[in-house]
Amino acid sequence: MTGTSSAGALSASSAWRRLLTARTPAHARSVGLVERSDGTWCWDGPATAAATDLVERYLPLCLAGPRLAFAQLGQSVDGFIATRTGDADYVTGEEDRRHLHRLRALADAVLVGAGTAVSDDPRLTVRACEGAHPVRVVLDPHGRVPADRHVFTDGSAPTLWLVGPDGRPAHPVAERVTVVRLPDREAFAPQRLVEVLNRRGLGRVLVEGGGVTVSRFLHAGALERLYVTVAPVLLGDGVPGLRFDGPDVMREARRPPLRRAFLGADTLFEFDLTGAAG
Repeated sequence: MTGTSSAGALSASSAWRRLLTARTPAHARSVGLVERSDGTWCWDGPATAAATDLVERYLPLCLAGPRLAFAQLGQSVDGFIATRTGDADYVTGEEDRRHLHRLRALADAVLVGAGTAVSDDPRLTVRACEGAHPVRVVLDPHGRVPADRHVFTDGSAPTLWLVGPDGRPAHPVAERVTVVRLPDREAFAPQRLVEVLNRRGLGRVLVEGGGVTVSRFLHAGALERLYVTVAPVLLGDGVPGLRFDGPDVMREARRPPLRRAFLGADTLFEFDLTGAAG
């Protein structure tokens, strides 16, 4: 039977295909999910452990609504996303990379800052799982990202190149690249960026990197969810992950509700920021 294991249980691949279309409780029921009395969900028939894990990990994000901003960051246990030379290949393991691609598949847009586009040259496409590519968004106030980056040249997905009033280039570098000129520095504030994307029909925005960009969105209160994957590796120094102005005393530190999961040797922390102060 397609989508089932040899024992007839729902497989992970089939479960993921179903989850990709679940955006409301009604949609979830239509693809074979049942809501328990405690508000959690499960498959209405036999399912593999992997299929069950997918529901627990991703259905809350699937059902979070048509407009939300969420972020993902992978870092060492001492808080760095890359070595001092900028090498980030790779901080976290293969399971976390698959998780990241699943987040992309559940987003309308995936956003990175200029530093990440320059140093990592990411593709920002969905390759490690099934799903459509999100629109790729590059924040580049000063127009400093080279035009030969994958997001501008590979044609795999539409790309928005957000530049300031004096940024370059003056024209798109490829057919699927759109240069969007924002009027001033204030237009690059996280909340305003989310509004710009929402007006373009991009309601579900994944902020993928780097540390500076994710930290700006977090500090501005522009995120509903934050995923941080911590790898059991010590770098000593390097490119920092989350950094923002913190409190003077420990009791004032932010402690949002969270869920934990293991991704191979890594640990995933999912923070619910919907009730957290910005």
